[in-house]
Amino acid sequence: MNRQPDMITALYCRLSRDDELQGDSNSIVNQKEILRRYAEENHFPNPRFFVDDGYSGTNFDRPAYQEMMELVEDGVVEAIIVKDHSRLGRNRLVIGQLLEEILEEHNVRYIAVTDNIDSLKGLDDMVAVRDLFNEWYARDTSKKIRAVWRAKSSAGKRLCNNPPYGYRKDPEDKENWLVDEEAAKVVREIFSLCIAGLGPLQIAKRLRKEQVLNPTAYREAHGLTVGNPTPADPYHWDNKAVAAILERMEYLGHTVNFKGTKKSYKSKKRIKNPPEKWQVIPDTHPAIIEQAQWDRVQELRKNKRRPTKTGKHNMFSGLVECADCGAKLYYCTTNYFEERQDHFVCSNYKSNTGTCSAHFIRAVVLEKLVLEHLQRTIQYVREYESEFVQSMGEKSAADRRKEISTKRRGLSQAQRRMEELDRLFQRLYEDNVSGKISDERFTKLSGGYEAEQKELQEKVAILQAELTGQEEQAMNLDRFLSIVKKYTEIEKLTPTILNEFVEKIIVHAPDKSTGKRVQQVEISYNCIGVIELPDTNETDSKTA
Repeated sequence: MNRQPDMITALYCRLSRDDELQGDSNSIVNQKEILRRYAEENHFPNPRFFVDDGYSGTNFDRPAYQEMMELVEDGVVEAIIVKDHSRLGRNRLVIGQLLEEILEEHNVRYIAVTDNIDSLKGLDDMVAVRDLFNEWYARDTSKKIRAVWRAKSSAGKRLCNNPPYGYRKDPEDKENWLVDEEAAKVVREIFSLCIAGLGPLQIAKRLRKEQVLNPTAYREAHGLTVGNPTPADPYHWDNKAVAAILERMEYLGHTVNFKGTKKSYKSKKRIKNPPEKWQVIPDTHPAIIEQAQWDRVQELRKNKRRPTKTGKHNMFSGLVECADCGAKLYYCTTNYFEERQDHFVCSNYKSNTGTCSAHFIRAVVLEKLVLEHLQRTIQYVREYESEFVQSMGEKSAADRRKEISTKRRGLSQAQRRMEELDRLFQRLYEDNVSGKISDERFTKLSGGYEAEQKELQEKVAILQAELTGQEEQAMNLDRFLSIVKKYTEIEKLTPTILNEFVEKIIVHAPDKSTGKRVQQVEISYNCIGVIELPDTNETDSKTA
């Protein structure tokens, strides 16, 4: 080769975490010594090491590898030498292109010492075979690692080493998480602000105004491991970070495994698993947030509220539903409205051109009604707790029995249809084999049956899961009672109080049959649903 004197010999070393399990034979020190001695004995000029320690062979976004390939592109590399062929990588398509195109184009010699591969002597078919085996090894290793993860998770161990914001590792036991009170105080404030009616963006602005360090800056300030780049503004909170905190089940004291996965061992991109694929291990560390508070926040997050064009918002937005069509009631206001003029109408009304009637109700009337009903409820529960618990227990059991009966019927119908589809498919197959129907007709009909059967299978799975949950679930009145006991007296309705107590408000269409406008409003409370108080005065649940 006619090369310039400054040409280098690239001695490439790679060790993944999986290779470490095999002992010293594949260690970086061992690789370096083999390559150094080989380059020296064979008189290769200007040897230079490129080392990637802790990188998988399926990942080609390795810093030392990328640096070496940039020098190849610049034409200053005479040869690349590795200990064995698998050190270069474990993806047969990438390695094949590298050897047959890139290195060939730049006239770079390639040597794998222990595999007796030397491109100067020619690359035979066994190199491609080795590439295939190297790839299979990576796939097999990936399967083994996943099996280890599943076993570890099944044993009740967490797969995440770094605790979320609000926790810290126990100095005496790295597997144990302790509450970091300074950060936990911020987490509690974030949940409280959400219950008070603020969205993630509003909460983020509030934290920045209060000069609260964001999670990355906080970890850095306390000498903890930081995965993200250091923020330019340590007090800048991203609304996505706030939303992520509001959705983390770890704050209930639970370990949550398998929240994400990769499509294959070749892909480095993580995708989110749906919650039904998560593995939740309860009570593995101290809780920061109570279950009732967390549940309420999740309900509020489902009904995201956006300010109107005027910038005004109402604490009932997202909570009020139409009794007839089930749609949300839309908050109506303008800059010219007085407070008494703000009102709610069904979102399917659309100025009498939609599919539902207006279900009009003024915001001030709604506030007065809910406050009065809440005051009466708290008073009654405090004075007659045992009677309340008994009546709600009976009501809950009756409601569950009715709902379970309906779902069982739906489940039975779906299962019968699936059995019928199996018979139809069998008959269709026999007709196709006997020549009664064409292949084209068979493909069309069988495709339709398979699609319907897939939908039914999904429906059956959902119904079975819901039935299992409902049949095992007991009405948790304790949560509601604990919320009631927090308040001695409520004189004014606030967003926090409203969201702590009320799940939704169902507004019926007004009834004018008596010559007067009478409108029924049902208040569904968190944990227990609609309460019918044994009081002769019905006006608190109706407004004229």
